[in-house]
Amino acid sequence: MGQAVGMPVPDPPSPALLLGPLLRHVDPVSATVWVETDRPCTVDVLGRSARTFCVGEHHYALVVVEDLEPGSTTPYEVRLDDVRVWPPEDTAFPASRIRTPGRPGPFRLAFGSCRYASPGTVEASEGIPPDALDLYAKQVAGLPEDRWPDALVLLGDQVYADELSAHTKSLLHRRRGRSTERRAMDDQVADFEEYTRLYYESWQDPQVRWLLSTIPSSMIFDDHEMIDDWNTSAAWRAKASRQPWWHGRITGGLVSYWVYQHLGNLSPRELAENKTWQAIQGLSDDDPTRDAQPMLREMAELADAEPATIRWSYVRHWGDARLIMVDTRAGRVLEEQHRRMLDEDEFAWVEAAMRRAVDEGVEHLIIGTSLPWLLPHAIHNLERWNETLNVRHHGRWRGKVAEAIRQAADLEHWSAFGHSFERLGAALTAVARGEHGRAPATALVLSGDVHHAYAAELVSPGGLEARVHQLTVSPLHNQAPHPIRVGFKIGWSRAARRWTERLARLVTAEPTGLAWDKKAGPYFGNQIGELVLSGREARFLLSVSDKGDEHLRQVLDEPLSAG
Repeated sequence: MGQAVGMPVPDPPSPALLLGPLLRHVDPVSATVWVETDRPCTVDVLGRSARTFCVGEHHYALVVVEDLEPGSTTPYEVRLDDVRVWPPEDTAFPASRIRTPGRPGPFRLAFGSCRYASPGTVEASEGIPPDALDLYAKQVAGLPEDRWPDALVLLGDQVYADELSAHTKSLLHRRRGRSTERRAMDDQVADFEEYTRLYYESWQDPQVRWLLSTIPSSMIFDDHEMIDDWNTSAAWRAKASRQPWWHGRITGGLVSYWVYQHLGNLSPRELAENKTWQAIQGLSDDDPTRDAQPMLREMAELADAEPATIRWSYVRHWGDARLIMVDTRAGRVLEEQHRRMLDEDEFAWVEAAMRRAVDEGVEHLIIGTSLPWLLPHAIHNLERWNETLNVRHHGRWRGKVAEAIRQAADLEHWSAFGHSFERLGAALTAVARGEHGRAPATALVLSGDVHHAYAAELVSPGGLEARVHQLTVSPLHNQAPHPIRVGFKIGWSRAARRWTERLARLVTAEPTGLAWDKKAGPYFGNQIGELVLSGREARFLLSVSDKGDEHLRQVLDEPLSAG
């Protein structure tokens, strides 16, 4: 039935903000702001605008805000088709703002990993302690601005594709209906559309939305963005690839990671040089409803088959500090006789970035890697033992047993890639000895993954002018089962270390020339770490929440620099 003659035509509803804004890359003069909207529109931030682009009937925009002043603080709003949608009218949080590097005072960096769903969709019966990121956001909102963190580093497992909340399972069951293949994946996501639900679930909390709108975030994936133990070994990879659901899973996972996480990791200069981003911009300029998903799916398929076609690693420049974020999942070399955490080109890129940082006089070199480099000694020795057995007996019964142990015990950290472990150690040692120029005060490896926190320091070889630390913080919102807690506590013990050293010697595993001591930990519960950097001084703060806590409890304040 048509509109009655003379009746007024109602105005179409205004576009709405589904996710975001996320403040992503911030440098002294520019910033990027990411959003997801419910329809095509123009997104405006501080007078700079961008048209949305479409992926699988979802609409996103990345607004590049330029001509900012170094060391400035600029509150901002988000407008969709010239209608203000952020901040919310009834918000109790401070105004979202862009704070560019260059302000006086220490540089504060918050970091952590492993955030399963959000408190609002996790039943209390699951027994997970309070979300450390939620509690941290509330804590930050109550502080004066000069005490806010300058950056947030999320080190993997921002979503869990293979461990779903009851709420998400229910949604997916209704969507899938009677599809036999998809019902076989009842407890895991299967494609891009289902991945979008995980990001809604993870980032919808008002506290987290405010934090991500105000503190620039840097992200990297770990395994659970795709599937548990992703790329553990060639045998794992061959088995996974044969599954009928694998193609949709890996392409959906990589496409969603590119949209929700990777795009915001790129600087304005890198965006201008990124062929995929420029092609998507061309599509949306022609028609903002044209779907970029086929293009991104092709990118993901190629990235999965030939990892060297895309670099997920990147660099952040923060004045006296430099972050080199390293992909330790997608680009692994899995051939048993030549296992590498990174391929040759990627490792050379990381080493070159480290040398540039030293040449430019940074005081604190930070390596971000989802997986810890320095582990509890007993676990390090077990990974070296296991890799040696796999290499020596590959294809025979002993090798098959070793592979089964590797997958069952998750023996796939840096120590399980012995060549790469030693190469990273050599690169950090060279920096710390001043072989590339004046040594920084600290060289820090930030990691997550292992569902507890600890600090370790490299103590050998000697002659180090910089202090080299492993700082591990995980999880933000998950839990470590009791056997895991016991195992990691034992892993630092002298008895376990001696026993596993003998085990490694039995198979003539190549010993490392590096030595490290535990400085603090292990700590359990949900947690978030902070670096406080001022000149050549550095401190590591750790705050924890456990069952029944309404606030974070600071449990550690560890000096990291000399003097």
